[in-house]
Amino acid sequence: MSSIPSNQSSDPASPSAAAPGASPAVSSASSPTFSPLYQQIKALIMQRLQSGEWKSGELIPSEVELGNRFKVSQGTVRKAIDELAAENLLVRRQGKGTFVATHHEARSQFRFLRLMPDSDEPQVTDKKVIELKRLRAPAEIARQLGMKSGDSVVYVKRVLAFDGVPTILEELWLPGALFKALTLERLAEYKGPMYGLFETEFGTRMIRATEQIRAASADADAAELLAVEKLSPLLCVERVSFTYGDKPVEVRRGFYVTNRHHYQNELS
Repeated sequence: MSSIPSNQSSDPASPSAAAPGASPAVSSASSPTFSPLYQQIKALIMQRLQSGEWKSGELIPSEVELGNRFKVSQGTVRKAIDELAAENLLVRRQGKGTFVATHHEARSQFRFLRLMPDSDEPQVTDKKVIELKRLRAPAEIARQLGMKSGDSVVYVKRVLAFDGVPTILEELWLPGALFKALTLERLAEYKGPMYGLFETEFGTRMIRATEQIRAASADADAAELLAVEKLSPLLCVERVSFTYGDKPVEVRRGFYVTNRHHYQNELS
């Protein structure tokens, strides 16, 4: 197996910098902390992404350059990048190199919106922000965001319509300290994906989410905003989204009208 010499890398975050005279990134297979070398390189690249050394949309160093930096083979770096690309954190562009993924790319947008039309016809999407306010976090929201009950959160309510038909009612809770500059006016005027706004203006990139899906019925407020009868069946999707370091930065509850749409997920 390849190894990373402990005395050859000057990179302070490289595996060899952790302890003099030893190579902590590479241990025997019997060690409970053992992981394949490419996984260790993947972790080092993730550290760079988390620190902001390579920002969203930027070109990262080539596989050769990264191999020289981390004192490993180009193949090891390629395998690490392959996994990060499969996780939509990096994007390979033929003839141009590898870039940090951004939520402004169409394929990234659909990672977090799984409601698909029953037909293949193109849809016109309209987003209407109903409300944005700052409040003290309810106990359950605070728990999901890793905050203290009563800490400041930003609450957003909006409706998404497709071809003029209200289809999704969403409620979001965001950490108040992180999104203190977010305003109703800015959110209403922004035409791109919401996660794109969070990424470019608040330095927060959503990289994964957990969801719970259940059946629900429309209360009076939801019925009015979604133009359906009260107690009409809805699909309720509750999501917690995480940024680098597995830090939760959004709780989102969506109520979906599924007369013309379905929830789609790909399992592998």
